Amino acid sequence: MASFLDFEKPIAELQGRIDELRETASSPELDIDAEVARLQAKSDKMLRDTYARLTPWQKTQVARHPERPHLKDYVAALVDDFMPLGGDRAFADDQAIIGGLGTFRGRKVMVIGHEKGDDTASRLRHNFGMGKPEGYRKAIRLMKLADRFGLPVLTLVDTSGAFPGVQAEERGQAEAIARSTEACLEIGVPLISAIVGEGGSGGAVALATGNVVLMFEHAVYSVISPEGCASILWRTADKAPEAAEAMKVTAQHLKELGVIDRIVPEPLGGAHRDRAAAIALLGDALEAALKDFDGREPTAIRSARRQKFLAIGRV
Repeated sequence: MASFLDFEKPIAELQGRIDELRETASSPELDIDAEVARLQAKSDKMLRDTYARLTPWQKTQVARHPERPHLKDYVAALVDDFMPLGGDRAFADDQAIIGGLGTFRGRKVMVIGHEKGDDTASRLRHNFGMGKPEGYRKAIRLMKLADRFGLPVLTLVDTSGAFPGVQAEERGQAEAIARSTEACLEIGVPLISAIVGEGGSGGAVALATGNVVLMFEHAVYSVISPEGCASILWRTADKAPEAAEAMKVTAQHLKELGVIDRIVPEPLGGAHRDRAAAIALLGDALEAALKDFDGREPTAIRSARRQKFLAIGRV
């Protein structure tokens, strides 16, 4: 693992000692296998105990980990013959929101999601996953195309929020988000959404208004970032941990509140520690969710989706 989070410092120190011992293993005079095994068992237990009691703010840090799988990783591993489709046919092709046709475990599907990028150049190119109006209008176009040809839609959400720049507002950011949410509700094919990292504000909801909303165990989903909430309520981002607790941003809280439908487990220590296993777990969850809609009529699919969201918040 290339980087540890702040709350993982004890684990990082122990792992450093293990690495140092392994480097000395080349000396034939030293037999360190037993000591390495003991320290590794201790490290594994520490990791297990730490991740069993993560706070909402710590889960936010895990959800933002730069080594978590991104959209391109899920597409590469789960979707065969992926053909990206670009442009909103009005202004430009937004690289923060990627979509296209492909085959998911034998099914023809439309895949749409946020791409954050994984290094400086790609993060800038993808605008850190913050979609602009043309990105959401592209998503609308692709959802309508999928509806026309009877293709299920899979959306993978990972964004801190829609891009808040002046130019985006000038081009109708709020309307584009609202129209994208409307398109999610109107299509007559199954729409399965997954919150795979951050689900931030309307920029997330615009792709996550699905028949089934999946969420990774250590992902977060909220109307505003904890830092943003803290800046409004306490006039300082230092209160972000308290804000995260109050906002109920975790998958466990949101499942209890009925905002999401299913929690997808992550490998021990988060999706970034075993990317292949995390991707496979999400693939299994997506496949199971899609099977539930086999043979259902478009009217029933559309009605069930609408009723699901109308029921949120009812007492």
